[in-house]
Amino acid sequence: MTARQRFDEVAREVRNWGRWGDDDQLGTLNLIDGAARRRAAAAVVTGVAYPLGLPLSEREGIQAGFVPGRVNPMRTMIAVNEPLSDDAEWICSSEDVVVMALQCATHWDGLAHVSYGGLLYNGQPASSVTSAGARRCGIHLVTTLVGRGVLLDVARAKGADVLEPGYPITAEDLDEAAALARVAVAPGDIVLVRTGQMVHLGRPGPDGTAGAKRDVIRYTWPTPGLTVGTARWFAAHDVAAVATDTLVLEVFPCEDDDLYLPVHLLHLVEMGLTQGQNFVLDDLAAACAEDGRYTFFLDATPLPFTHGLGSPVNPVAVR
Repeated sequence: MTARQRFDEVAREVRNWGRWGDDDQLGTLNLIDGAARRRAAAAVVTGVAYPLGLPLSEREGIQAGFVPGRVNPMRTMIAVNEPLSDDAEWICSSEDVVVMALQCATHWDGLAHVSYGGLLYNGQPASSVTSAGARRCGIHLVTTLVGRGVLLDVARAKGADVLEPGYPITAEDLDEAAALARVAVAPGDIVLVRTGQMVHLGRPGPDGTAGAKRDVIRYTWPTPGLTVGTARWFAAHDVAAVATDTLVLEVFPCEDDDLYLPVHLLHLVEMGLTQGQNFVLDDLAAACAEDGRYTFFLDATPLPFTHGLGSPVNPVAVR
């Protein structure tokens, strides 16, 4: 069986087209219902919150030309202590603007982000994405992304600080990490997969600048990540969304030279599974390992960019 034949077999098995109606544009996020959110609330024990987002910074950003045109945030001032009244000492205002790629840092990919065979999720035409953005499956439709988060610390389960470059994460690896966490992934859960790859970005200092060991190229390529076979695992567990602490999410370079970003296609097009990249998981992972609790309340709601193909996010995990 060729790599494409194996891909097609998995695609047929995990396809969710029509599952929530022919006009559905949310995919597996439909699985986050009231019961799933109550399960999330029940996961809060200490109330300690962990931010999981990278700084939105031009100097300390992670984009290094890997994706053409995807630039780090460029923030500039449009007003600096400008008087707003005749009395210049009474009230002044300072404001800034930003230009950025919506997927430049910690972010979610919207379901319209990729297509193949001329189609998006649920059989929507790829032509619905134009210079005006996504008329179908846009990120603005995801008005809330709040549920129970489950950390699958694959690196820790393998006894490593960080997985080897290009390590292909299998379904068996996910099972091993779930066993370490002593958790059963339930329908509607949001799964965060830790590889340890964030170590290459260093620890930010108190002024927000990056640590001394920062190596953006080593962070971006090659990277450990999910394999085609794991799509069956996420489908079997009815996972609502998945994110990793890597740039690509899936193993890169890809498993087969003839299939570029096949996990993106399976998740976004076939399953309607919202996926995220560059989640900062190390502090959360350390806390989970310390007390053995790997579930938490997670708010990772994207910014509602109308017709956007993705969105930056500063996720917060509350344990």
